[in-house]
Amino acid sequence: MNFASVRIITDDVDRLVEFYEKVMGVSAERPAPVFAELVVPSCTLAIGHTQTTQLFGIDAVVSDNNRTVIIEFRVEDVEAEYVRLKPFVDNWVKEPTMMPWGNRSMLFRDPDGNLLNLFEPVTEDAIKRFKGRH
Repeated sequence: MNFASVRIITDDVDRLVEFYEKVMGVSAERPAPVFAELVVPSCTLAIGHTQTTQLFGIDAVVSDNNRTVIIEFRVEDVEAEYVRLKPFVDNWVKEPTMMPWGNRSMLFRDPDGNLLNLFEPVTEDAIKRFKGRH
């Protein structure tokens, strides 16, 4: 089994695509106006319009309603990312902070309220945990 992607459902695909293009530093692929994918070597972040949820069943997915999932990206330098993202991130949850498990992390919300964590392993144990991963 291979992990393929995480998909965010939204009422405003264009707004989220623009936001995640800035965060991830890649251009989205848009196979349809109601769907986009942002692909990096380690993962794919998909963004779909609420119209696409009709394919899954009534009320299977509700946009702007997530408070249990954190979308995480490992970065080379959390401090540099903080400076880069600060001008267009409106909802900061936690500025760069050292976590007990050895990562330096910052948390913020996308325009729909989904939580993102950008982190950098900094302790020897944390660096070992990620050695060899993309």
